[in-house]
Amino acid sequence: AKQARKSSTRNSVLANGVRNLSRSAAYKASGRWNKKMTKKTTAPAKQAEAPAAKKAGKWYPTGTVQTPLPSNKANKAAARIRDSCKPGNVVIMLAGKYRGKRAVVVGTTESGLLVVSGPFKINGVPLRRVNQAYVIGTSTTVDVSKVDASKFNDAYFAKAKSAGHKKSEKEFFEGSEKKKEIPAARKADQAAVDKAVLGGIKDGLLK
Repeated sequence: AKQARKSSTRNSVLANGVRNLSRSAAYKASGRWNKKMTKKTTAPAKQAEAPAAKKAGKWYPTGTVQTPLPSNKANKAAARIRDSCKPGNVVIMLAGKYRGKRAVVVGTTESGLLVVSGPFKINGVPLRRVNQAYVIGTSTTVDVSKVDASKFNDAYFAKAKSAGHKKSEKEFFEGSEKKKEIPAARKADQAAVDKAVLGGIKDGLLK
C-alpha cells in the first residue's frame, strides 16, 4: 500500500500555539497580497469636461461700446381692429390737426391703421390713416358698402421722397415755401369716397 504523503507547510508548528512564521510573514509568503494588487477594477466613467472659459483679450475699448437693442418692429403683427372702429363706424379724432372732429371709417390697412374720411365736404377731414389708439369709437354707423377701399393701403398714403433741395441764403431768410399741390388722382378719390359716404348718411346724422 502506498504511504500517505505528508503535507508540508511553510509555517510549521514549533510548539503548542507557536508557529515558525509570524502573521505578516506568512501573509507575504502566501502571495495573496499579489492577487489583490492585480485584481481588475472598472475605472469610473469620465464626465464631460466643461468648456474652458474664453480668455479675455489683451486690448479692450476705453469707452462704452453701444450695441443696438433688440427690436420687434419687424415681427410686429397688425393690431386687431376694435368692434367700435370697424368700417362704417363714426369715430371722434383725439389728436392731430383734426382733433375733436368726427370721421367715418371707410376701411383698414394691412398694418392695422384705420382709413377715415369726414367726409371732407362736411367737416374738412380728408381721406387719411389714423391709429385706432387716437380715436374714440361710437355706436353710430354709416352705410359704406358702396365705398371701394381696396386701393387705400399703406403704399397709397406713403410720402414721396424729396429730391433734397438745399435752400439758398435768400430763401432761408425769406422763409418762402412752395405749397404742396394735391395730385388730381387723390382729389378724384376723395370726391368718390365723399359721394359714396354721403349717400349712406341719414339726414338726421348731419344735424
